[in-house]
Amino acid sequence: MKYARFEHRDEEHYGIVEGEALLELDGSILGDHEQTGIRYDLAAVKLLPPVVPGKIVCIGQNYLGHIEEIGATPPQKPLFFLKPPSSLVGPSGDIIYPRTAVRVDYEGELAVVIKKKMKEVPEVEAKEYVLGYSCFNDVTERALVANDPFNLTLAKSFDTFSAFGPYIVTDIDPDNVRLKTYLNGELKQDDNTRNCVFGVPQILHYLSKCLTLYPGDIVTTGTPKGIAPMNPGDLVEVEIEGIGKLSNGVKAAK
Repeated sequence: MKYARFEHRDEEHYGIVEGEALLELDGSILGDHEQTGIRYDLAAVKLLPPVVPGKIVCIGQNYLGHIEEIGATPPQKPLFFLKPPSSLVGPSGDIIYPRTAVRVDYEGELAVVIKKKMKEVPEVEAKEYVLGYSCFNDVTERALVANDPFNLTLAKSFDTFSAFGPYIVTDIDPDNVRLKTYLNGELKQDDNTRNCVFGVPQILHYLSKCLTLYPGDIVTTGTPKGIAPMNPGDLVEVEIEGIGKLSNGVKAAK
């Protein structure tokens, strides 16, 4: 199943994606819902972030190639940090380059969307709590991190620094999908989630021991090697096998 959240004539809806069409749903994909019988052309609607999360939990230093790239060693347990929902931007929305920024990087990632309350869940049961998966760009003001590692949350929390979408897909293997990131059409990141230190069940089990995950919360699983800066006027695209492509322009702050 492939879900989307969209706007049509100033009204927001959830829908099921079938080819180039959207089948409108009555209700929420995080709860009870049914088809209304109304059908839209994808080209005629504005796609929104597929869900609005209560929190965004991001895993760092998870791909072996990226760990080597930054000169680190594989962590013994998942390293995580939080991003606020206010940093969210949907597919085709602009990533705003802050006036104070020195270097702003893309980080293509796989996003996991939680479907039911999750606390102290065993690893073998973790996927039962997942609604599906999407594309994510964990945008980062790299200079803030370089100057002070404790600024990690600030460096990643500017408005529009969490690009998310376009769809939530329920039926992929999150631990064996190819992820690519393009900058102005040039391939910059290309890896497979099987090359992560921690798979999705391990991550969710670990997180659920520390904090409660709620329906709609997003967990991202880290970025591959190949991070690099973006600039106003650029186009960045995160493409994940079986999901689709998340495309966002970069625009200077006014």
